Amino acid sequence: MLAAAPAFARPADSATAKRILIDSIAIPTVAGRGKVPALAAYYAGVLKAAGFAEGDIVITPMGETATFAATLSGTGKAKPILLLGHMDVVAADPKDWVRDPFVPVEENGYIFGRGAEDNKFDVAMMIATLAQLKQDGFKPRRSIILLLSGDEETSMATTRALAARYGDAEFALNGDDGVGLIGEDGKAQYYNLQAGEKTYADYRLEVTNAGGHSSRPGPLNAIAQLSAALARVGAYRFAPQQNALTRAGMSIVADQVGGEIGAALRAFAANPADKDAAAKIAADPEYVGQIGTTCVPTMVAGGHAENALPQRATANVNCRIFPGVSVAAVKAELENVVADPAVSITVVGDPTASDASPLRPDVMAAVTRAVHARAPNLPIIPLMSAAATDSVHFRVAGVPSYGVSSLFIKASDSYAHGLDERVPVDAIPPALAHWDGLLRDLSK
Repeated sequence: MLAAAPAFARPADSATAKRILIDSIAIPTVAGRGKVPALAAYYAGVLKAAGFAEGDIVITPMGETATFAATLSGTGKAKPILLLGHMDVVAADPKDWVRDPFVPVEENGYIFGRGAEDNKFDVAMMIATLAQLKQDGFKPRRSIILLLSGDEETSMATTRALAARYGDAEFALNGDDGVGLIGEDGKAQYYNLQAGEKTYADYRLEVTNAGGHSSRPGPLNAIAQLSAALARVGAYRFAPQQNALTRAGMSIVADQVGGEIGAALRAFAANPADKDAAAKIAADPEYVGQIGTTCVPTMVAGGHAENALPQRATANVNCRIFPGVSVAAVKAELENVVADPAVSITVVGDPTASDASPLRPDVMAAVTRAVHARAPNLPIIPLMSAAATDSVHFRVAGVPSYGVSSLFIKASDSYAHGLDERVPVDAIPPALAHWDGLLRDLSK
């Protein structure tokens, strides 16, 4: 079972943090509503009431959204520590929810509302922790700078702006990834520490023909050509890969899962050239993403009339690219796989690739102490995430970044981006202890 929060996470802190979380959810920071600046102003008010000076907080408007930065100044000249999170949330249609997604409700031991888990829980915990540290007169040796983006769920333009401005930091702690998993029996199972993420990239495949009447089919058909190309992409497997992060995480996961897949993970961690182990892992959707790049067709469109030959057929292929592999290299590999010059392949948008962060001993030790304070001897598993977070842009800027969320949650309670998103109320006190311990430990 999870241990009680250490004594320094006082009950008043928990009440304050819960209020911050509830107030945050009530501000609908969905793209297009222009409410992110209002949430930034609310957070500024909380920190100023705790003693932060006007000059310690910077809110920078960017279109309809904004960035937020708050600094707890250090006494030394060492590089600062960054805390990362995002203020925006994904859309939610009230007609689909049991409760209004933007009217937070505390019910049956949970707080419901869009953004409750992603990412307002940890943002609220970081705000409450910084406020408490300021009130306590805590003087870190390293400055601690909280950076909140305003469009992480969409374009990440605010993230890029923050990374460009604060790229001289020692490292970053991101509350938007890493998590403690609780079993249905209430016992903590493991904690994931995110130290890398795969590159998200979409590729557009397109075939164009002259078209014509469907009663006069010729040798070329855009839909048939595209279908053949997609079949080749779907059947293709990229070469297995590993790095220090996935190797370390795999070794621990292998002990947790056991059985054939555990043996395969252990064998692959020891020898990435083990084809049998790679094949077993690749056949398991839970782990295939940890051993290399994956590409999969996700959308198709083609033709313009039931009785006409298609003039155009297009498809989207979504790739999650292993750290260290370029977007251009994957495009070239897809072109080789398709092997048809009639199928054009273009990169959609401007995807950003980043390498994994090194598993710093100081960060690993601090996270271990914080996690073991609430769940003694719990396995801590380094993670490479397939999803995208703000960390990618800080890694590109040269700032090692680590997902160290304070949330412990059951898989059955995790509804991030989904209907009736919620977090357990009893997760708040140990989450405050988590952040307090990490910041006191790492800012010495």
